[in-house]
Amino acid sequence: MVLVVQNTLTGKKEEFKPQKEGKVKMYVCGITPYDESHIGHARCYVVFDVIRRYLEYKKYEVKYIQNFTDIDDKIIARAKELNTDTGKLVNENIDKYFKVMRELNVKAADVYPRVTEHIKEIIEIVSKLVENGYAYEVDGAVYFSVAKFEPYGRLSKRKKEDLVAGARVEVNESKKNPLDFALWKKAKPEEPSWPSPWGEGRPGWHIECSVMSMKHLKTDTLDIHGGGRDLIFPHHENEIAQSEAATGRQFSKYWLHNGFVTINEEKMSKSLGNTFTLSDILEKYNPMVLRYFLLTKHYRSSIDFSDDKLEEAKIRMYEIKNEIEKIRYLSLNKKSKIISTEDRSRINALISECRNGFEKAMDDDFKTREAIDSIRKLVRQLSAELGRKNPPFELLTKGVYEVEGFFEILGINLGKLLESDILLDADDLRKQRDEARKNKDWKKSDKLRDQLEARGYLVEDTPSGTFLKKK
Repeated sequence: MVLVVQNTLTGKKEEFKPQKEGKVKMYVCGITPYDESHIGHARCYVVFDVIRRYLEYKKYEVKYIQNFTDIDDKIIARAKELNTDTGKLVNENIDKYFKVMRELNVKAADVYPRVTEHIKEIIEIVSKLVENGYAYEVDGAVYFSVAKFEPYGRLSKRKKEDLVAGARVEVNESKKNPLDFALWKKAKPEEPSWPSPWGEGRPGWHIECSVMSMKHLKTDTLDIHGGGRDLIFPHHENEIAQSEAATGRQFSKYWLHNGFVTINEEKMSKSLGNTFTLSDILEKYNPMVLRYFLLTKHYRSSIDFSDDKLEEAKIRMYEIKNEIEKIRYLSLNKKSKIISTEDRSRINALISECRNGFEKAMDDDFKTREAIDSIRKLVRQLSAELGRKNPPFELLTKGVYEVEGFFEILGINLGKLLESDILLDADDLRKQRDEARKNKDWKKSDKLRDQLEARGYLVEDTPSGTFLKKK
């Protein structure tokens, strides 16, 4: 099967063909560590971790780079607010970032470059842009001349004339064009700065990613550049302009962007007070439950975060775990009789069907939801085998290993689901079911029966209500 990806640059699905066969050079924009990481960061880095893992599953050698923007207006402002040093603030938040990413089973990037480690290279490329006429200096600051770059707006599908009409020149800026963006910012009093041909200053936001991606991937053209949809304009649009103006080559062959996270169907925003730090979420929910939830929507779609949806994901995960543990327990304690050729063919066919469904979904622009559906179907089929007169336990154990392997491609480690993480007390579920039956809500009643049975209970209906007995 051929892997196709939705390329933001062309707006089309395209067959994925890296420049060098078998090797993928991939760059994803990292965090600006002025505060703790939030649910939006988890969405982005889990998504691109899955993309990386699936490429590796398909035998690609992936070089994966993710930066840290460790000098920025937000960092400077936050450090002043907390009366601390910018370096100390950055390091504390990067440490917290690594902690929550490890919990979410996000594989480490090959390199995590920082802006402050690349000032020399940034000055070199800015100087080149000034020399070739794509940039100009004004009173110690350097700006990219958008008018000089004809294809500007290609990624975001915006026209320059429309952008100019809606643009505003910031106070004290002397840009030639409202669309022009800073490559080098003039130093302000008591802010971190570095010497340059234009005087003391620091890099603009966009230039850093061009420099760090090309340096660490050792190429002018990346295979994949990724990030959140909010970065398409202006950040990624500006990266393309400055990179291609400097090198004369296409900056990235494929552009992939993940969708937004909403909170209870409202846009997540600090101003609205509805952002959730990952550390707070992971105090309440197992990291694998959060990861599973984030993969239940296609990566390009928006996903709505709420406690109800996390609880639902928790139930789904533990239903899967309970079924797997039941198969494993019975397989350890019971022996199969002679396994027939028919049994072997049937179970192998179920596993093959799952693999084909999983790969078909992932090859179609990484449809994780459909991939998960294929795995869940296999779990149900393996569990149904236990109802046979002579279940082929050894083959069912093989099926369980396959299930765990498919989940591992998605970065979901079922072993990290702790037995102590209780969904809901079984008695609470029993009471809910009795209430549903009283209200003749048979659909809810059946759903609660399924949840109880998945947790290892026999459910019997009696005149006095639901009776539970451990299997």
